[in-house]
Amino acid sequence: MPDKLRIALLGCGVVGTQVARLLIEQADDLAARVGAPLELVGIAVRDLSVEREGVDATLLTTDAEALVAGADVVVEVMGGIEPARTLILRAIEHGASVVTANKALLAQDGPTLYAAADAAGVDLYFEAAVAGAIPIVRPVRESLAGDTVRRVLGIVNGTTNYVLDRMATDGLDLDQAVKEAQALGYAEADPTADVEGFDAAAKAAILASLAFHTRVSIDDVQREGITALTADDVAWAAGTGHVIKLLAIAERNTGDDGTDGIQVRVHPALVPADHPLAGVRGAFNAVFIEAEAAGELMFYGRGAGGAPTASAVLGDVVSVARHRVLGGRGPVESSYADLPVLPAAAARTRYQVRLEVADQPGVLAQVAAVLAEHGVSIEAVRQTPAPDEHVARLLITTHAASERALAGTVEAIAGLDVVRAVVSVLRVEGA
Repeated sequence: MPDKLRIALLGCGVVGTQVARLLIEQADDLAARVGAPLELVGIAVRDLSVEREGVDATLLTTDAEALVAGADVVVEVMGGIEPARTLILRAIEHGASVVTANKALLAQDGPTLYAAADAAGVDLYFEAAVAGAIPIVRPVRESLAGDTVRRVLGIVNGTTNYVLDRMATDGLDLDQAVKEAQALGYAEADPTADVEGFDAAAKAAILASLAFHTRVSIDDVQREGITALTADDVAWAAGTGHVIKLLAIAERNTGDDGTDGIQVRVHPALVPADHPLAGVRGAFNAVFIEAEAAGELMFYGRGAGGAPTASAVLGDVVSVARHRVLGGRGPVESSYADLPVLPAAAARTRYQVRLEVADQPGVLAQVAAVLAEHGVSIEAVRQTPAPDEHVARLLITTHAASERALAGTVEAIAGLDVVRAVVSVLRVEGA
């Protein structure tokens, strides 16, 4: 049994600072849980001149290579692809176990890291890479390992959930809500990764890989952000008993040719007000899982922030450290199923289509005819007057249809002389 375990920390931003604090403040408790003391031997940073409140400056170094070479456990919270990937691989090469919160790297090149860790016989843990403090990685890859997951629906980006919540509760437009999120520290100065869905897509790829025992990269994820949404869209959603959420969705499905596979997508969706995900407010995250034996499960909590994310990191540190003290290893990559990732066009869901049309007899019949020609069935139609007395607003809710059929339908409807505009097309999920 080792006298102590040397912990190297890569990155000292919001999360890294909290990880360092917890390692020091909770040293006695952590040692009791692990079976040996955990010694923070250094923190790799890019710039030594930056003041980091509450962090012992003597721990800081710019020589990350030397730091990982002498560590038993390496914690990577610096983010980005490089130099994080090189440093993680170097740590594994030197026999260190790795804990990372790097969703972008795992979604882009996870298999390389998994293979290296497996070959070296060390652990690679990444609970904090998805949904912050919420324990979701371990339940999916361990607790549900004996079950068959059919579908995963997740609100996995706190920034967009906060923005959409503010648009729903106070009628803010998108730009106003984003600026408010930035002022509160939920959104970066450049919010592109959040509002365009890149962050959620990386997490969706990781969850899909775990849930379906198949390698899924971020390039396999159909992605659509929230930038096209308006306050009017949000108000209409409420009027039909829905809320709009940016969802990460991974599900088993059957392709047009009968192939069994999976589909992974991120996009805004209408969620019925009585669905558990509809009540997820502010910057919170939640993941809803449908499994054959377990049924429906939901995991809910803070999906971002220094302290919540550091909690997930420290949980992983304790796990990998105990393995080094007592022997054994954690779970390795499971990609045996090797299911094909089906094209997005084959995904089936319900839709709400909002139109502005000429207010005259026969218009609905023409629109309905186009829907029928493309094999899209109407579930309900609602008509309301528009400010222009010559224009009417139609809200059409469809039964489940494929993305391909719906896209062709919308294109044909837009070409009708009686249609002034296709105002919005939103998917309905969770019904």
